[in-house]
Amino acid sequence: MKLSIIGTGNVGLVTGACFSALGHEVRCADIDSGRIERLERLELDSQEPGLADLVARNVEAGRLSFTTDTPAAAAEAEVVFLCVETPQGEDGKPDLERIRSATRDIAASIRGFTLIVVKSTVPVGTTETLRQLVSSLTEEPFSIACNPEFLKAGSAVSDFREPDRIIAGCDDERSLELLQKLYEDFTGSGPFLEVDTRTAELIKYASNAMLACRISFMNSLAGLCEQLGADAGELARGIGLDSRIGSGALVPSPGYGGSCLPKDIRALIDTLREHGLDTQLFDAVESVNEAQKASHLERLRSFLGDLQGRRIAVLGLSFKAGSDDITNSASEVLIGQLVEAGAEVAAWDPAATKNMKRLFPGIE
Repeated sequence: MKLSIIGTGNVGLVTGACFSALGHEVRCADIDSGRIERLERLELDSQEPGLADLVARNVEAGRLSFTTDTPAAAAEAEVVFLCVETPQGEDGKPDLERIRSATRDIAASIRGFTLIVVKSTVPVGTTETLRQLVSSLTEEPFSIACNPEFLKAGSAVSDFREPDRIIAGCDDERSLELLQKLYEDFTGSGPFLEVDTRTAELIKYASNAMLACRISFMNSLAGLCEQLGADAGELARGIGLDSRIGSGALVPSPGYGGSCLPKDIRALIDTLREHGLDTQLFDAVESVNEAQKASHLERLRSFLGDLQGRRIAVLGLSFKAGSDDITNSASEVLIGQLVEAGAEVAAWDPAATKNMKRLFPGIE
């Protein structure tokens, strides 16, 4: 099958590489010409384990290619995956201009029946809105579906190949049949769940919100452990052994970060408010997380007193192990606090040092 992937960030590149490995002809498009040039030289921005080798092998086999020409990529494809970023805007809500722009390019270019698949994280109702946008711009036959991603930084390739579930948000039978065909080789490890597009969009937000809840829940109890002299690690283990709960995302931590959980919690809060519903639970999750990130400086002062001139090592800079992404990382907050307090900072990370150095050029 001929596939086009619009957006070559982590999600788009992993999606394209994994589908091409199954024998599909995949063209990945991006408006960032520098990124495309690096990909053509097999220089990946991503540090995902196994991704560089997967990309190289499928480029060499002629199944995977890259372009800045989104309209041409869409015109050639039977299925187009929208994997563009939906970053948090200045108002705190997801900025959908990039996905709207990409959709306009697709609508103007498709030839013959095309399935458009929204993989980007979008507010509930966005897939329907994009369907209306495409309908207003073309008379070519098409359908649109929502197929959210659940890729964890540091294990994205294995997550795609061995998913715990595949969510197929479809409002018509043809979309569903095409997605079933595309994913038939990935359904051995988890169920293929057929839902409507709105439910699929909400599943993505709800899943990330649940992870954020668990992280903030555990960090609240970790603070209590400090006061009581209890062992937070063993507490997490004891809770996680309950078969009704499980151990995932249940560990004391510096707080969650990255580009997904903070943005998606905020988007879910906005959606609840827009419909006149209570947001106390998720407001608290967000508040606990920000307090957790800010708490480490005072913890250091309780051990060391004045931090002026003290040499502090910060081990781990990305928001999550195995990633080079420092977006909303607890380390970024802590380093900023340490620099302001006059401390000398020595920082280390196997992948994210270069990115943190851009923010704090004066640290070691």
